[in-house]
Amino acid sequence: MLGVRDLFRVGIGPSSSHTVGPMKAAHSFADSLRGREFVRVRCDLLGSLAWTGTGHATDRAVMLGLAGFLPDTIAPEQIDEVVAQARSEGRLVIGGRSVAFDPDGDIVFDRVGETLVHPNTLRLTAFDGDGAEVLAERWCSIGGGFIVPEDLVGDPALDDEEAVPPFPFRTGAQLLAICASHGLSIAEVMRANELARTSEAELDAYLDRVIEVMMTCIDHGMQAEGILPGRLKVPRRARALRQKLEGDRFRNRQAPHSIMDHVSLFAIAVNEENAAGGRVVTAPTNGAAGVVPSVLRYYRDFWPGADRAGMHGFLLTASAIGVLTKLNASISGAEVGCQGEVGTASAMAAAGLAAAMGATDRQVENAAEIAMEHHLGMTCDPIAGLVQVPCIERNAFGAVKAINAASLSLRGDGTHIVSLDQVIETMMRTGTDMHAKYKETSQGGLAVSFPEC
Repeated sequence: MLGVRDLFRVGIGPSSSHTVGPMKAAHSFADSLRGREFVRVRCDLLGSLAWTGTGHATDRAVMLGLAGFLPDTIAPEQIDEVVAQARSEGRLVIGGRSVAFDPDGDIVFDRVGETLVHPNTLRLTAFDGDGAEVLAERWCSIGGGFIVPEDLVGDPALDDEEAVPPFPFRTGAQLLAICASHGLSIAEVMRANELARTSEAELDAYLDRVIEVMMTCIDHGMQAEGILPGRLKVPRRARALRQKLEGDRFRNRQAPHSIMDHVSLFAIAVNEENAAGGRVVTAPTNGAAGVVPSVLRYYRDFWPGADRAGMHGFLLTASAIGVLTKLNASISGAEVGCQGEVGTASAMAAAGLAAAMGATDRQVENAAEIAMEHHLGMTCDPIAGLVQVPCIERNAFGAVKAINAASLSLRGDGTHIVSLDQVIETMMRTGTDMHAKYKETSQGGLAVSFPEC
């Protein structure tokens, strides 16, 4: 059973499927090479990884993974140093061996090769001195930093765990039924399931760690200045936005809607950090990493009586919605468009906030349904393949929608026409029908409407 650790993970930007996933796959491949005789390693990036991998720093991620680094432990300041050294020396330490490595020749953006089961596929191959294959693996980066060997994508055995949770569920209806029959909240169900594989102290420490990284990311993003990486030369805006909001407050001329401007600021700060390759929490993806933290910050800073327990309940509830989406649809922009990324993040944040504000379980489910419903059909069309335009602002709007959805749900009694399960199913069908050029290939939508001179 998926849980909070699967939906919230500390990593680096700019993309969970194009950076974090390939880095983990390359790391696993390098581990498998330990003790083997080889002189060269090649990585072929296929499908969406090939089309937008340059803008998503996929080649850098592969180098870092091959060199033995993981996204949750590498310090952001190490990244440029490792990559620069590999390029200058033409060598990389892979699986304990220093081998010749040409980043431009040994990492191939293959826009012709087939992606048999998932649009984010990479092929890793090691060769001996005679050019014969020593080891070859194909991995799929299926969204949110998850990786699966290509031949195991969709295998139900991957969902099995050694520890069986006390309250397994696969649908929202099952989750609500469990809550009703046992007198538990959604957060309490998630906590009980988590405790089947970890201790109370470890779970609370993990939640505290996630919160700390989220809040630090917001703070750092609101202070940083400069131009974001990539040929678009997008300037950071969060610092200037913060200064203007503070100026209005000091002059006592705040607009009634200024609280929404603060929420947008928090989301923009996170996604500028992500675009710069900084440390973020994948929630549930990097492209949507600003939604949940900004709504959680809204709860922490503006909701009367906000406390640590409320923040923990927020994250546990949000993770339940992410579990439902991942089990029954997708959180991969390359598979279903941005509705699977920002749409899922908005639904998670709406549910978490509603729970923290005292909603019933049915109101929580309603909040998630409202937020997801109004992201249906959202394409993933990053200009120049960079997780910047429209991605950064899109997180701000996803956060505002989440707060609106939570508020609307609390004004009702949880009764509504369309269920969360139906919206998730619709999202998957919509994503399946969506043309590939609108699913993180930068071949359609804004990505081709914006002229680059």
